[in-house]
This record gives sequence, C-alpha cells and structure tokens, in this order.
Amino acid sequence: MKFISTRDNGNIVNFSQALFQGLAPDGGLYIPKEKKDLSQLINSFSEKTSFVEIASEITYALLKDTFSKTQSQEIAEKAFTFQPKIVNLNNKISILELFHGRSCAFKDFGASFLAQSMEVLLEEKDKKAVILTATSGDTGSAVAQAFVNKDNIDVIILYPSGRVSPLQEKQLTSIGSNIKALEVKGSFDDCQRMVKTAFTDSDITEKINLSSANSINLGRLIPQSFYYIWAYSQIKSSKSDSIFVVPSGNYGNLTAGLYAQSWGLDIKGYVAATNANDVIPKYLESGLYSPIPSKHTLSNAMDVGSPSNYERMASFFHNDVDNFKKKIEAFAIDDKQTKNIIKEVYEKENYIMCPHTAVGYGAAKLYQERHSLSNMMVLSTAHPGKFTEVIEDVISVKPELPEELKKLERREKISIVVENTDEALKNYLLTTY
Repeated sequence: MKFISTRDNGNIVNFSQALFQGLAPDGGLYIPKEKKDLSQLINSFSEKTSFVEIASEITYALLKDTFSKTQSQEIAEKAFTFQPKIVNLNNKISILELFHGRSCAFKDFGASFLAQSMEVLLEEKDKKAVILTATSGDTGSAVAQAFVNKDNIDVIILYPSGRVSPLQEKQLTSIGSNIKALEVKGSFDDCQRMVKTAFTDSDITEKINLSSANSINLGRLIPQSFYYIWAYSQIKSSKSDSIFVVPSGNYGNLTAGLYAQSWGLDIKGYVAATNANDVIPKYLESGLYSPIPSKHTLSNAMDVGSPSNYERMASFFHNDVDNFKKKIEAFAIDDKQTKNIIKEVYEKENYIMCPHTAVGYGAAKLYQERHSLSNMMVLSTAHPGKFTEVIEDVISVKPELPEELKKLERREKISIVVENTDEALKNYLLTTY
C-alpha cells in the first residue's frame, strides 16, 4: 500500500515514510493512494478468531511491502497484550469496551501498534526519532505507556494546562525515562497548532528526526480499524445491520472505521457523537465547515474545535457533504445530558460509563428515536475510573480503579510549563536536541 498527501497527490510515499514523517511536507495528512479490497479476508474471520490474529492478518494484507508475515505477527503479539470486550445492554445497544490496555483508553491500540512498528523500522535503519504529539487527554497517556523505555525514541507530549483530568495528567507527567510532558498555557487547539507548525519548520526538521503519535499519523490510524473488524466478526451472524457509534473529537477513530468499511467491512454505517464542540454535526446540517475555538466539557478528550481528521474525511468523501451524509449521522450531547445519561445507565443497567462513552450512548438513543430501532454498538473510549470526580458527582459512587491507575496516586507530577506559542515549542526543541 502506498500513501499520498491530502493536498498533493503527486507525493507518493511508503508506510515507513508516512509513519516517521507523520505530517506530509505540504502540511497535509497521509491517506491511502488506492482502495484495498479485503472483504474476503474480513469475512473469513469468525467469533473464534482472536484479536491478535485479526491484527496480524490485516497488517500483512495492507503493509506487506513494509512488514513480512513474521514481522506482522510479532508486531501484533507485542502490541496487543490486551483486547476489546463487548457488553450487551438493553434497547439493542451494546458497548465495545476499548479501555483494557495499559493507559485504560482506546488509544492504547493505536499507540502500541505505532510504537512496535517504529521500533522494528528504527532497529533496521539504526536510527533514532523524537515523537512530538499533542493530547486533549487520552492520547498522551497512551503514547507515554506505549513508548516508555524505547531505546531509539524520545517522546514529547503537549497538553493544555488545567484541561485534562487529574488522573490523565498523572499518566502524562509521572512516567519519566524518555517521556517529557510540556504543560501548555492554552487549549488543545493551541497544542495541536504548535505541533503542526513544528513539523513544517525546516529549522527544526533539518536538525531533529520528528514524528507524531497523534491520529494524524497513519501508524495510529490503521490499527484503530482492527477493533471494528474484530467487533464485526463477533456479531455478524446475528447483527449484520449494526451501526457503530463513535465518540469523536479529532475524528481519527471514525476515520479508521471509514477505512475499514472501504476495505470490505460490511456494516450499515456510523454515528459521530460529539459534545459541545459540534463542528461536524453543524457541517452535516448546513454544508459549511466552520471550525470553532474549543470548548471545555466533561468529555474533555473530545474538546476539539478544529478536528485534524476532517481533512482526511473530506478527501475520502470528495469534499461533498452529501457523500458524508450517506455514511455518517452526527449528534451533539451537552454536559447536562451527559450527566443524566451516566445516571440513567447506572440506575437501569448497573453499568458505569465515562463521560465520552455517555456522549456516545446519548447519540445512539437519538439515532434510535430518529429511525426504527437499530442494533447500535457504542465505542467505549475510556475507563470510568479516569473520571472519578465526574462519576462521583453524578452517581455518588467511586468507580473501582484498575491497578494501572491505582499506581498513579503515589507518583509525582513532572512537567515543563510553556507558553501557547509556536516559538516557545521551537525554542524548547532546538535547545533540548
């Protein structure tokens, strides 16, 4: 599989180049050059097929010009020491739990695959790299856990000061080793802009081998398709009309689902679930894409006012809003609704969900009200224990923390506070490396 930029179709690269460049030289995002037909392979998977086997087979099918079959299998086995889980609730709604990895968030899947892929390729080339990434909450902790103690890689994570949960911040700032946290005096959009600017600044890129671990990087996006395919293999015998509901901020998760569908995943469609940062729902209503300054909400990892992966989706749908509407419906859920959903699901189902998952559940219910009841699968993006303060406030119950999160309480926060300017990041990089 070859890749091109969303902005310059003449710049063709292989997976290794796309992986380490992160962002294309013209500022665009890398996308597949051609559509792969993996329908026969996808349909061969059954309920008994393990997640690691699916990940290995899809990796090799897509990237055989980069990884051998043995390498594909080794990457999958090392990256995915955890797997998704499906929980069935009432009203034809099921939950795809994606928080059983090391940072207790769905981004463990993409980050772990990215780390293992980079390690294999850097060892082959005997090179080193610096990962530069922005986070609105869960990306940074997943990246930190996936890349810690990697010999040939340093990681720099930018996060908005005061806009991530206390546990999320501990996950970013208490790792040490090759992981460095920059606490930006601004919003996630500032962090994301600073990172993008650094990748297009020749003063930086000529001196430092930069790469990204955000969902702008294909090395994170491709593995996110694996759990859609795995989930489909678990339910296809009885629920072939299922719709995936995707809590969405930067839209990498939804874009990965669209790619899986284009490769042959036979599902009905997707619902994009957003909080007050409702750029995409408004775009689908009006046909006008109008980014906004990000708004702070309870579902903070989705607080993105200018989603990076809109550019990939626009390319995928040929910049035609009607094409968007054929595959995606979108709903916005505010903080008051989010709290009510957390409470309602706990009281009726005895199930505790994080604010992001609650946004997804709310969107699923709205979709069901608009249409005849459909089988909805909501992607649960984070363990509720990462949002203890919100959960306790709503249901007066403290979620049981996984052991990985319990360890954080004893760790010390270490961060470097920087201004929300491109120059501040440039100075840090050039003086550090």
